[in-house]
Amino acid sequence: MKRQFKFSKAFLPCAIFSGILILAGIVGVCVRGINFSIDFVPGLVEEVRVAPAAIEVTYSGSATVNVELDNTSLRMIISGAGADNETRTFTFGQNPTVNAMAAAMSGVSGVSAKVMGSGDADSYGLFMNSLVTSRLSSNPLRLYVPSSELTSVEQVREAVAGLDVSVKELGTEENRSFQLRAKVDKDSEVSSQELQNQIITALQAKFGADNVPVVKQDFVGSQWSSSLLIRSILLTIVTLFLIWLYATIRFHWDFALGAIVALVHDFLIMFTFISWFQIEFSTTTLAAVLTIFGYSINATVVILDRVRESLKTTQAKKFTEILDKALNDTLTRSIITTVTTLFASVALWVFNTGSIECFAIVLTIGLISGCYSSMFISSGFIALMRRNWQSGEWSNHTRPHPEKKIQKTED
Repeated sequence: MKRQFKFSKAFLPCAIFSGILILAGIVGVCVRGINFSIDFVPGLVEEVRVAPAAIEVTYSGSATVNVELDNTSLRMIISGAGADNETRTFTFGQNPTVNAMAAAMSGVSGVSAKVMGSGDADSYGLFMNSLVTSRLSSNPLRLYVPSSELTSVEQVREAVAGLDVSVKELGTEENRSFQLRAKVDKDSEVSSQELQNQIITALQAKFGADNVPVVKQDFVGSQWSSSLLIRSILLTIVTLFLIWLYATIRFHWDFALGAIVALVHDFLIMFTFISWFQIEFSTTTLAAVLTIFGYSINATVVILDRVRESLKTTQAKKFTEILDKALNDTLTRSIITTVTTLFASVALWVFNTGSIECFAIVLTIGLISGCYSSMFISSGFIALMRRNWQSGEWSNHTRPHPEKKIQKTED
């Protein structure tokens, strides 16, 4: 016969243990705070590439000449005094190499285009530094092509290691760029412009003064970040409400409340580790938290469904006996499901960095907490609510029927 464990004996010790962890988490939030990412605090978002200058373009005429690039062509917009207003278009198909594009640009009066690197490089990948004006003058405007020497995200992180900047790799190998995110503390003396200069200086020191073009730059204001935080909190509350509604319809109200208690428990346990270990809390981390909500409620529903079946088929004097049977029946399923999912989350944790690593850490913590809470916290809460439970006609009520109690007293 299969061994039956008395899980109900662990309900109180587990509740005390969880209470201590949650209290530690509250202390952690008060003492250390939460390490919010740029998603939730004001800051700078910059996309940069590491690439050599392919062409230097200068202009010596009196007109105004601006350069524009898109996916198919390079355009020169010529206007102003001493020139006919016109747009000269040089397609990448007609000028497939850097040499051909430079020669075509030099054909415009007053424009000089000098090839800086390999003239045989593909012109299709040409791009500009967004921080530099696109208007041509005697100061050279540099056009870049993707570097043949691939730069890794680890090298970029090493370059900005002392600036509290998060780095994420974007694009394919051929068109690799890096997204840098830096927080701007409203109490800090460093402005966003100074922070941007510090980042660019650090990258130029690592990769060369002319080899770090900025593709795009944005500043996230405090109002937008606060709005996102409020929406995230509302999303979490709405998720919990919908789960409670589903569990109430499917089961009894105390079962539904027990499921919500388990989810809130998992939420607080994850934030205990997030606060004490200063795991970055971003939209990716929030996705991990919501994923655990789905995983945990699924594990809890399996157990509650077995409890509901056992109420109809099992003769028991105490409700904890039914809970013990349901937990024993679902034990193998709970362990196997959690362990197999942990294989994936731990692999993500070990073999990734940045936001994916934070996602995997929170997911791993949540998986363990979800399995634990569905077995001990949710079941313990339901056992507490049904501590006066009696079998028979009123077995689905949290309290025994008063008439039944009177009849027993008379007997």
